[in-house]
Amino acid sequence: MSDADLRVEDDEFEDDGYDDNFDEDGDINTIEVPTARNVLEYLVKSVVENPDEVEVEVVERQGSVALEVTVAEGDMGRVIGRRGRVANSIRTIVRAAASRDGSFVDVEFVD
Repeated sequence: MSDADLRVEDDEFEDDGYDDNFDEDGDINTIEVPTARNVLEYLVKSVVENPDEVEVEVVERQGSVALEVTVAEGDMGRVIGRRGRVANSIRTIVRAAASRDGSFVDVEFVD
């Protein structure tokens, strides 16, 4: 295969309807996942004893989005659950909510 075969013209691409999460300047560092973030915050606050201390931070890592959850010291066990079942359930629901934002997210529970 020659180099000419590998070249693709810009007009060959069609709009696939997906938002590539770029801002006006073409910067991907402003990825927003409001539905996923709000669902995650709601679920975690529903499980813990101290909902006022729940913090959710959106972090971009190597092109993917991670939602980092911080809770009060004694609440981490409630969020993780037995054998991680509660945490895995939360991850599943938040990933479904992220699809509404047109994105894929990882949920991380930070000590």
